[in-house]
Order: sequence, then structure tokens, then C-alpha cells
Amino acid sequence: MIRRAVVAGVGHYLPERVVPNSEFEATLDTSDEWIRSRSGIERRHFAAEGETTSGMAAAAARAALADAGMGVDRIDAIVLATSTADLTFPSAATMVQAALGMERGFAFDVQAVCAGFAYALANANALILSGQADRVLVIGAETFSRILDWTDRSTCVLFGDGAGALVLEARTGGGTSEDRGILATDLHSDGRYRDLLYVDGGVSTQSTGFLRMQGNQVFRHAVEKLAQTAEDALAKAGLTAEDVDWIVPHQANIRIIQGTAKKMGLPMEKVVVTVQDHGNTSAASIPLALSVGKAHGQIREGDLVVTEAIGGGLAWGAVVIRW
Repeated sequence: MIRRAVVAGVGHYLPERVVPNSEFEATLDTSDEWIRSRSGIERRHFAAEGETTSGMAAAAARAALADAGMGVDRIDAIVLATSTADLTFPSAATMVQAALGMERGFAFDVQAVCAGFAYALANANALILSGQADRVLVIGAETFSRILDWTDRSTCVLFGDGAGALVLEARTGGGTSEDRGILATDLHSDGRYRDLLYVDGGVSTQSTGFLRMQGNQVFRHAVEKLAQTAEDALAKAGLTAEDVDWIVPHQANIRIIQGTAKKMGLPMEKVVVTVQDHGNTSAASIPLALSVGKAHGQIREGDLVVTEAIGGGLAWGAVVIRW
């Protein structure tokens, strides 16, 4: 018997304000049809004034704990994936820890932009497998609306705000691909591609900056790298694409999602798609989609789920989970 990190609960939070594509038509040379045809996005949520990444993360965490039927007193650690933390320090994760009334354990942030939740899952899995923790809250939360250039129609229409969370719990398995829990992880980065997707400001440059992206180049890298990392993660688990029940990809662009599924030889009927409702929520997009997929009755116990994401860095990776 071996330790496995099993999903015990899932939840999400979205800000109240819904922004349809049509809202951009008054200030940008764009249209609902233009945005839909290029991204698949129809609407997104924007955080209210004063609404923070840590606040949304805490709300998603509460939903995941409720789904797990678990009190925060049983949580040993919080791993929060975000590129838009409230402050330079302390970590948003420690703010969530305080908001939940968690007075034990430890909390930290992971920053890998849109790939952040895959990195957070891999870290949480390692904590559980090593015995460092028995139960970990894994959260993805972003307020990308705060770093968008509202004059750049190629980026500002693509992103949204939100948060999603999983509760991972240590349980025993037989050591086979039939076990519930995380079966394999696969992570990569290549800093040579930094200029394809970045924010042109930061603490050491004493500026806030805005998101900048070379969309065509990101698209070219995304399909190839996402399909490869998903297949590599499956191979580590002794599985193939034929074994997959659901792909839950990073929700960046419907064409990337379709291209990746096609490259893996999987029909879109096996893909959980939420990009039309949320836009690109960066590190929040996978846990958001997992939560929505479960709520809609798509993802069920025993299903084999593959998540994959790519973001600035470039950083990318995949996680194979038996739900």
C-alpha cells in the first residue's frame, strides 16, 4: 500500500460582476463576434473595488471544505497559486490562512502564471507523499483585471477574475493506476520564451506594469507543449489518452483547447470547457473548471482526469488524477 493525494472536495468563487463582450465595444475597436471567433469567450467576471485575490481564494476554500465535509482544523497546509497576490508580501496564502481561522500548519504561494495550479498540485502532492502533510488546501486565485491595459484589444478582452480550490487528503492505494488520487505530474519551464507573455513591471523595477502577450507565438507553443506534457504525465502513470475520461485544460482560448484535444486524439465531448463563461482566469481556471465540471455532473468518482496548462515563463505542465 502507498500514500496517494486524493481529492476530497472542490469549490470555486466568482465575483458578482459579469462583463459581456459587448461592454468592450464602447471603448475598443472590437465586437462580440470578433472576440468569440478568436477566443470562444462570451463573458467574464471582474472583481469589485476592494475585492482581493486572497478574499476570493478564501471563499473558494470555504466551498471546497464544505464539499469535503471538513473543518479547517483538519488542514495541515495551504498552497495558493497566483500571480496577482494582494501585497508583495506576506503571501496571499497566509492571508487565506488567517481568513479561515487556521492557526496551525503552514501556507505559501506558488507563482507560475497560468500553469500555477499544475505546479501547486505537484507541490501539494509531494507534501502528502513525503508525509509532510495529510490534508492540503490547493487554491488558484487571480485578479488579472488589475494588470490589464484597457487600450490593448488583443489582451484585455481575454482575461477574468475568480478562484477555485481543492482539498487533497492522504489515503492509501494499491500502487496501481486504478488508485484514486494524483497518479502523476509533469512540469516544465523554459525562460528563453519570457517575452512571449509577461507583465512589464514589478517590484525591483518599481512599477506595476501591464500584461503583454505575443498571442500567435503563445498559441504555437501551447498546442504542442500541452499535448506533449499531458501524454508524458499519462505515460508516467502507465496510461494512455484512450484511458482518459475528462481533459480539464487551462481555459485560455477555445482554439488551443480544441487543438490540444485533437493532437491527443480525443473528442471535445471529453473536454470540460468553461472559457465561454469565465475567460482566462490564469491559475484559477483549472480548479474553477474542475468545480464546475463536478457541479454539472460531468466529473464523477473514479473518472480519470487530466489537467494541463501553459503560461508565462514559459511554464507548463500536466497532472493526472483519478477522481
